[in-house]
Amino acid sequence: MVTTPESLELMLSQAATVEGFASLRLVVVDEWHELIGSKRGVLTQLGLARLRVMQPKIRIWGLSATLGNVQEAMACLLGVNEEGATRKGTLIAGKARKEIRIETILPELGRDFPWAGRLGLTLMGKVLDLVEAGGSSLIFTNTRSQAELWYQAMLEARPEWRDRVALHHGSISAEVRALAENGLKDGSLLAVVATSSLDLGVDFSPVEKVIQIGSSKGVARLMQRAGRSGHRPGLPSRVFCLPTHSFELVEVAAARDLVNDQKIESRHSPEKPLDVLCQHLISMALAGGWKKEAMWAEVRSCQAYRNLTRKEWDWVRQFAAEGGPALARYGEFKKLLEQDGVMVPSDVKTVRRQRMMIGTIRVKLRCRSAT
Repeated sequence: MVTTPESLELMLSQAATVEGFASLRLVVVDEWHELIGSKRGVLTQLGLARLRVMQPKIRIWGLSATLGNVQEAMACLLGVNEEGATRKGTLIAGKARKEIRIETILPELGRDFPWAGRLGLTLMGKVLDLVEAGGSSLIFTNTRSQAELWYQAMLEARPEWRDRVALHHGSISAEVRALAENGLKDGSLLAVVATSSLDLGVDFSPVEKVIQIGSSKGVARLMQRAGRSGHRPGLPSRVFCLPTHSFELVEVAAARDLVNDQKIESRHSPEKPLDVLCQHLISMALAGGWKKEAMWAEVRSCQAYRNLTRKEWDWVRQFAAEGGPALARYGEFKKLLEQDGVMVPSDVKTVRRQRMMIGTIRVKLRCRSAT
């Protein structure tokens, strides 16, 4: 089964999940570097903690190609034992170093870079030359609006490419995105202009070159995007960086040096975010309820909550149940109640609303409104 942190949380909120995961033996967390530094990563840690309670002998694998703090990342996946020590794991790393060739697209001699506020369209001619040179190209931008503008500008410059160039970002329908992905896979497209929607999860062997418009905003992201090209053993990855202004030219030079030295950024897990924990406690109550001490131990088995104090635990538990002292007088915030030592949902409306709002995208706004 392939799933997401949010869908896993939704499944864990169902009482039938225990039986459904009775044969669970292995969990593989792919692209862990994209999750570990966010609250989605913390939600993943909480989900893994619950799975370890259900199946203590499960094996957990984490996959990542671009991460500086590998040991810490592994500890976040494995969690801590009853003594508070990180569970033992094995690090497996390839010895062969992937060759990444980084080139910079520069204006003609005698022309200056602007200082700021440009999209890089003045260098469209050089990008078109690269695309025409052969093979499929993947053109990355940092925003959806920039992707739209580059896509339209390319079609205006080459109207005959209308069926050979595609656009890909999160606001486009899944059907249109699938057409772009399939076109890259079978080599029928000359180029796809994309945002981070094509950073992960899909490998395109026919892609020969990647063009990064503007700064990649990080060494790991540049390596990740470069890796979309030459995605076969023994082939180098090629990325052409197009600075849109003078300061990005400096960023590209610095990123090239860091890639060559294999100095990749570290990504750290957020430290005990109470908003995520509050939501998780309500979700787990939907699956038949939980006992206070057992859940306390389960939560503290997560690396993100290993330093959670008893005072903090009591506060977030009370907030999850009643909304805190300021909101306890309002009935809609009484989401949990205790029955025979088990915390369960207060009513059907709580169950329905919680399952509709599971995830960390809205959790910050919800907590702001609650305070």
